[in-house]
Amino acid sequence: MSAVRWGILGAGNFALGHMAPAIHAAQGAEFYALATSSPDKAAGFAAFNPALKVHATYEALLADPMVEVVYIPLPNHMHVEWSLKALAAGKHVLTEKPIALRASEIDQIIAARDASGKIAAEAYMIVHHPQWQRAKQWLEAGEIGTLRHVDAAFSFHLLDMGNIRNRKDSGGGSLRDIGVYTFGSARFVTSSEPIDISARIIFEGGIDSFTQVSGIMDGPHGRFTYGSMTSMRLYNRQTVVFQGDRGMIRLDGGPFNANVNDIAAVELHRAGNSVLTERFPTANQYVLQVEAFSNAVRTGAPYGPTLEFVRGTQAMMDTVYEKAVEITL
Repeated sequence: MSAVRWGILGAGNFALGHMAPAIHAAQGAEFYALATSSPDKAAGFAAFNPALKVHATYEALLADPMVEVVYIPLPNHMHVEWSLKALAAGKHVLTEKPIALRASEIDQIIAARDASGKIAAEAYMIVHHPQWQRAKQWLEAGEIGTLRHVDAAFSFHLLDMGNIRNRKDSGGGSLRDIGVYTFGSARFVTSSEPIDISARIIFEGGIDSFTQVSGIMDGPHGRFTYGSMTSMRLYNRQTVVFQGDRGMIRLDGGPFNANVNDIAAVELHRAGNSVLTERFPTANQYVLQVEAFSNAVRTGAPYGPTLEFVRGTQAMMDTVYEKAVEITL
């Protein structure tokens, strides 16, 4: 089968450092086009793909009949607008998380997806990584007995107030940037939804710099307690634990940024303090994501996570914002 031709809207650092190289490296995909008005920014992409076609505007890339998939890494508040424009232009679209700032905004993308017959998805790459798939397999196989508690934490230290993550006008905040991971990973592995949520938030400049969430979730594994901490003002930390009555599954050392802070690994703790560790030193979740999406475009295979799944995570974040108590320390 011919390679699926991808175009990227914008030349930001994340696209340059992660997704553009992933598209270029993925089997069944071709990094075909980039939209940017900056020759200097385009040069960084052309350095590893000299054949790259560069469009001066986003509209020009969407009008390019050779582009089949549009990847959108723009600031959060622009995601809905350009996802809809890409679908209207007859393109498949993969949009960075969060694809919207409220769950209700995703409904119009779902409607546009269904009307166009194209694939539209959020770039929630971690579910394509084998460490998360293994965690889900272990849980479903009953390796830890009855699930009782899930605890997730994601933090980093960002004091640059000009960064889009720290700006209210661009949809910043720890929940929208990294809460999608602490919430979405728990929902993915357990196939559960929250039935009760409480939260405490520290706001700075209109965005949540620290959010602590507790609650109860329910699903096929029964009810369990849930805790989440996200912060953009604390030392780097990424940990998720699924704790049962007979064992525990632990992802540590950087499960959301696999092989950046440490080698991607998932641990199964069982009776007698035995620990089974599986490591994945070569798996690239961005490449795996692109390959899965490209395969879905060419073969019609199902692609996940679906927008319906993504809507559930966003709805959980919406509830936290609505119910949260503001605190000061």
